[in-house]
Amino acid sequence: MKRFLHILPLLLIVAGCQIPEVLQVDFDTFEVTEVKTSALFLDDGSLNPDVRLMEEPNLPDELPTKVARTDVATIARNMLDQINSNRIIQYAGIFSGHDVDGVTPLRQSGKLLLPETGPIKNLVLVSHYTIGSNEEAPSMCFPMEGMLAAKGYAVVIADYIGYGITANRIHPYMHTRSTSQSVVDMALAVKPFLDHIGRVPEDKEVILMGYSQGGSTTMAVMKMLQEEYRDIFPIKRVFAGGGPYDLAATFDYSMEIDKTGIPCAIPMIVQGVNDGESLGLNMEDFFKGNLLEHYKEWINTKKYTVNEINKMIGSRYLHDIMTELGRDKTSGETARLYKALLKNSVLNFRPLAPVYMFHSREDQTVPFINAIQAENYYKLNDIRFNFGDYGQHAMGCIRFIVLVYNML
Repeated sequence: MKRFLHILPLLLIVAGCQIPEVLQVDFDTFEVTEVKTSALFLDDGSLNPDVRLMEEPNLPDELPTKVARTDVATIARNMLDQINSNRIIQYAGIFSGHDVDGVTPLRQSGKLLLPETGPIKNLVLVSHYTIGSNEEAPSMCFPMEGMLAAKGYAVVIADYIGYGITANRIHPYMHTRSTSQSVVDMALAVKPFLDHIGRVPEDKEVILMGYSQGGSTTMAVMKMLQEEYRDIFPIKRVFAGGGPYDLAATFDYSMEIDKTGIPCAIPMIVQGVNDGESLGLNMEDFFKGNLLEHYKEWINTKKYTVNEINKMIGSRYLHDIMTELGRDKTSGETARLYKALLKNSVLNFRPLAPVYMFHSREDQTVPFINAIQAENYYKLNDIRFNFGDYGQHAMGCIRFIVLVYNML
């Protein structure tokens, strides 16, 4: 029961937020094309599947019991009579962005969430965590981070290339330049749209937030804004949680213990970095067994969630799913991948705004070595570190969002 106490504030938020409508909009032309309604809870009392909650990896060995969606929904429903209702408007829309090369134009998609009435405090640019199926893309569901709109913020969440209207593409997973560019491109598109509808934020400074893959991407967004968009998007605060900030250190640690807490990340990283950096790697040099035979179906079709992919892969042990050469960073092809991992780590700049970094020491999905590396690199900067025993990765995510909500 103690595990639930720290998530109750978030459940109060979830329970109180009504989801009255999703508006389909072209952020470039301001044209609203469709309106539909949805409720937080379905007629049978279950939590609407549109509300996306991070799930703990669910494999047969060494993994703790996850917090069930039904438990979260039950607690939330029990809190309904204790809070005031908040109404949030969702805009699922498309915008003009950039392809992986950073130059070629590419139409992308994402979600903007606003309080129905009242002033807007700031833009909150959210970088979303690892997903598998396209149904989990922000434009296709209600992202949990969208609850921040209930406090008067404009929450902007891009889909990343490979999801939403670009679901036919390989997602450049952990390719920091392209994922951060998607976040910034959507912010650039949303800015004039908010002006058009008369909801301009009172404060020009933006807030950055992300957990897991989104934690790393958030730091990459911070770097991009500092270097290229400082006058357009000055940064107020940054919240980064549970992120793989040092990909090379994560590779080394995983190879040393011969296992991973998120098996689907193996093909996603190899494919994603290969695509983002145009390395031309052969997947047969890295994958073996069922993974080699089925990775295109499991990963690239975007039909399956992270948990479903993990179950189909069937093992957390790297020797079961990766070739010997793929696990050896000194071999030719893997050495090229390792060099790209070094390039796409985000411990390569100095933050100019306050940063709050969160990580659970118990996290098996994104190893705690990432937090140690970040603390060592950023120790001379204006960064507050919160590293504690906060449970596994998904529980850490809930705790992180609660903390951010309370700090804003």
